[in-house]
Amino acid sequence: MTPFTENVVEIIRSIPEGKVATYGQIARLAGSPRAARQVVRALHSMSKKYRLPWHRVINAKGQIALQDDESYNEQRLSLEAEGVEIGLSGVIDLEKYQWRPE
Repeated sequence: MTPFTENVVEIIRSIPEGKVATYGQIARLAGSPRAARQVVRALHSMSKKYRLPWHRVINAKGQIALQDDESYNEQRLSLEAEGVEIGLSGVIDLEKYQWRPE
């Protein structure tokens, strides 16, 4: 695993319940601001193995990026179970729910 990927895994593990982070935010925190797509790849390939709270990662528009209905609904239900409100248009209020590490 590359140092960047190790950082990504640790950052995702750090997102607290009831908060979300964006792919780009995680890439910046991991030291590579333009590597949002690598964050997507890491999440896809490592979520189960490392038991990552993958459902807390969303896109920069505040939306669930998953396209297939089953995964979208799983992510939505997981977030709502943690108290994250998702608007009628499917948008999460980043001002309210975005994780901001110290």
